[in-house]
Amino acid sequence: MGVGGRGVVGAMSLPVISVTGLSYTYPDGTKALADIDLHIHAGERIALLGPNGAGKTTLVLHMNGILMPQIGTVVVNGLALDSRAVMEIRRRVGVVFQDPDDQLFMPTVWQDVAFGPQNLGLYHDVVTARVEQALAVVGMTKVATRPPNHLSFGQKRRVAIAGVLAMRPEILVLDEPTSNLDPASRRELTNLLTGLDITQLIVTHDLPYAAEVCQRSVVIDAGRIVADGPTMAILGDETLMRDHRLELPFGFSVPPR
Repeated sequence: MGVGGRGVVGAMSLPVISVTGLSYTYPDGTKALADIDLHIHAGERIALLGPNGAGKTTLVLHMNGILMPQIGTVVVNGLALDSRAVMEIRRRVGVVFQDPDDQLFMPTVWQDVAFGPQNLGLYHDVVTARVEQALAVVGMTKVATRPPNHLSFGQKRRVAIAGVLAMRPEILVLDEPTSNLDPASRRELTNLLTGLDITQLIVTHDLPYAAEVCQRSVVIDAGRIVADGPTMAILGDETLMRDHRLELPFGFSVPPR
């Protein structure tokens, strides 16, 4: 069961997110992004790769206006990110943070998932339908009445995803979705994300996971995009990987091209 819409993937389609000339410097003088250009098309599932401190988080925080552009533009389905458009863009681009406890704060799972739709001012029956659908998609219907702090870490992550899906976003951004998951939870998450009919940008250090779920990968380092192409081609480029501190786990091999 999908949430969201499917578009045409390819160079000829209009991007659902268009980042042009984006630069950002923090108040302490740290230049986190430098002239970033990135286009994401409907239906793509893209991995954003790079070493710690490369600028990955700063970039994704621009996707829904948590950070605002200092130089350059971010456009979501034709709507430019600025102070007037930020609330609509936050509806269109849903972000799932690395730590689900950053998103779960209500007494029950149902209330957590309902929080966003309720704040849109939707009627009760519409909110109920959205919550029920989102919980069904992530397989968490049976825990709807439980407190989030009684759930496992993997269950919390699913509920956090449900809370974002209930907002009916057009793009889903996930920050390190496999971190702290056991193998079974990781597999369940893989099945969940590959089954969602929605554009996804996945920030991850888990390179085998990127290879499994993302056809395209973008590598960022020192605030600049240094590679953008098919995931397996990027993972198989030993020089690129070494130069940007990306390492495959022992025993993982990339098929020769």
